[in-house]
Amino acid sequence: MSDGIGFLLSDVARLLRRRFDERARAIGITRAQWHTLTVLSRNEGANQGALAELLEVEPITLCRMIDRLAEAGHVERRRDPADRRAWNIYLTDRSRPLLDQLRVLADRVVGDALDGFDADTTAMLTRSLDRIRANLTAPEGRRDAAHG
Repeated sequence: MSDGIGFLLSDVARLLRRRFDERARAIGITRAQWHTLTVLSRNEGANQGALAELLEVEPITLCRMIDRLAEAGHVERRRDPADRRAWNIYLTDRSRPLLDQLRVLADRVVGDALDGFDADTTAMLTRSLDRIRANLTAPEGRRDAAHG
């Protein structure tokens, strides 16, 4: 009996997260911290509210995460010059080599997951997952019109 595609996607994502967590723990960081640093690297200078929205977490959850990352020297808060009540978040020089190390770690985990796949199969899988993501992120009306 085969599992449905939704279950398989969920199970594969869970296993990837678990494997990444195991390896990241060895260098002293959690997957949640890695995710926060990665999103921040793409949106440096964002305020905590915007960053929480991008990460899809509650602002208080992100505040605690930023506190831990700041204590470890990976991020810093700077006052927003346009709004003295807001803080903008920036990576520190210390976090950049860590991000590079985490990218290598993530590439290895994905490489392990794709062991035995040839380049064409990997490319097809990537295109398929991109299409699934696009289908699920498109507004309902636009997606229905695109598929006729």
